[in-house]
Amino acid sequence: MLAIQIASFDPHSSQAVRLVQFSIFIYTICAAVLLLVTGLVSYAVIRFRGRPGQPDPTPGYGRVKLEIAWTLGPFILVIVIFVFTFRTAQAVDPPAPASPDLVIVAHQWWWEVRYPRAGFTTANEIHIPIGKDLAFRIESADVIHDFWVPQLARKMDAIPGHPSNIWIEANRIGTYLGACSEFCGAEHGWMRFRVIVDSQVDYDAWEKQQARLAADPSPGLPAEGFRLFHEETCVRCHTVDGTEAKGDVGPDLTHVASRQRIAAELLANTPENMTRWMTDPQAIKPGCHMPNMQFTGDQVKAVVAYLEELR
Repeated sequence: MLAIQIASFDPHSSQAVRLVQFSIFIYTICAAVLLLVTGLVSYAVIRFRGRPGQPDPTPGYGRVKLEIAWTLGPFILVIVIFVFTFRTAQAVDPPAPASPDLVIVAHQWWWEVRYPRAGFTTANEIHIPIGKDLAFRIESADVIHDFWVPQLARKMDAIPGHPSNIWIEANRIGTYLGACSEFCGAEHGWMRFRVIVDSQVDYDAWEKQQARLAADPSPGLPAEGFRLFHEETCVRCHTVDGTEAKGDVGPDLTHVASRQRIAAELLANTPENMTRWMTDPQAIKPGCHMPNMQFTGDQVKAVVAYLEELR
């Protein structure tokens, strides 16, 4: 989490740049006020300190000009801060559109990512094109969560029944880590995600690939995994577009093999890690809602072979 916090001072979106500039402005004012007050107090302590044999000082009953100065000064400073706050808020948080570009739904403990205009859903991995101001709608499926990508956007609560909105316009290609920053249960620490900023060409290719239906399994082990996946309870929790699997409890798996990580950033997406996950998810992520299916070793191999073809 420390690395994520430090990264918030390395902004790569127009919104994050404005927020960092505003933060530096506020920090500068606070530092100036601290130095001024500390300096004046230190001067008063030294200049007017009591000395041996010195009589008690004569009480003073106010200086109008000084009192006006220390009243008017902070008032003007508050007005300046208000103006900069208002302008930053207008730039970072304009009104939300009726139809968002992306819908992010927080679950215990993973992120559902919907692309309503393209018509597909993914999980824990958000792709966006560079240089486009995109409206995100943030929702929760269960408890209060908090969507936070320090280098791209401010924190935004995900509250059940009360959608929130946030804008992101990334200005540099790259991968940016995000996390839930509101404690939400046992696996809050591994409720992470990544935002991948692509060139427009790469994003268009990725979107086209994600919009395709799942490919039919190859004969042999993948076909056996397909059968197991659809005969067991997997289909009640997961969706695979183009098949009878239409569950909405767990992540959409239509193109799961194309993702870089699984289990909300906990594991690299490799056949070995997918095998570990399918064998006993509770041993890897205790408390998660993925049950141990009690598959045999051969059954796990078959299901993993099927999932590896979902690209």
